[in-house]
Amino acid sequence: MGIPGSGLAKGLAVTLRTMTRKSHTAQYPDAQPELPPRTRGVIGLFEENCTVCMLCARECPDWCIYIDSHKEIVPPAAPGGRERSRNVLDRFAIDFALCMYCGICIEVCPFDALFWSPEFEYAEEDIRDLTHERDKLREWMWTVPAPPALDSRAEEPKEIGAARKAADKLAAAEAAAAAEAAQAETERASDTSDGPNGTNASDGPSTSSRADRPNRTDGSDGNGAAT
Repeated sequence: MGIPGSGLAKGLAVTLRTMTRKSHTAQYPDAQPELPPRTRGVIGLFEENCTVCMLCARECPDWCIYIDSHKEIVPPAAPGGRERSRNVLDRFAIDFALCMYCGICIEVCPFDALFWSPEFEYAEEDIRDLTHERDKLREWMWTVPAPPALDSRAEEPKEIGAARKAADKLAAAEAAAAAEAAQAETERASDTSDGPNGTNASDGPSTSSRADRPNRTDGSDGNGAAT
């Protein structure tokens, strides 16, 4: 059984030790806090990647994401092609008065249009002003930190491997085409140096051999003398 009052004495000892130490109070907002790089401050929107798939709004447990869009007809890329329709984003807003910062919308986005930003200074006097539109969400994209470097011992992502293979194949095809063009140019230059008739000028006129001469049947030799 402990001594009565020992717990109070231990608590007072901790208080006394803390009182004798130098405080580490940061004078905010004059001194900005050093936040971890993956701080969940606000959600930034990269509008160019958004395809209005509505997946983030459907998966949000608080229903604090509001999206409006309309469809546009895209003309065919080639004559005789078919017209296509695409979604155009009109509104993308997040009500941070309802958001519980779970990050589900960022995880389920298939096109990397939402990112965590360490920005945290977005307090408002009216709770209705905590619904921020896409212009404000786009501004917060500039505060999103760069992704951490990959581990040098990690496996290469499949997307990067596929892109590298495609680039290597394209480079090989271009090199083969350049080699064929160089070979054709060399052959063309060689044909030009052989003369207009395709024979070398140093060969001189061709002479026929004796065996190629026609046979005489009148009994005379080639010089007209009778044998």
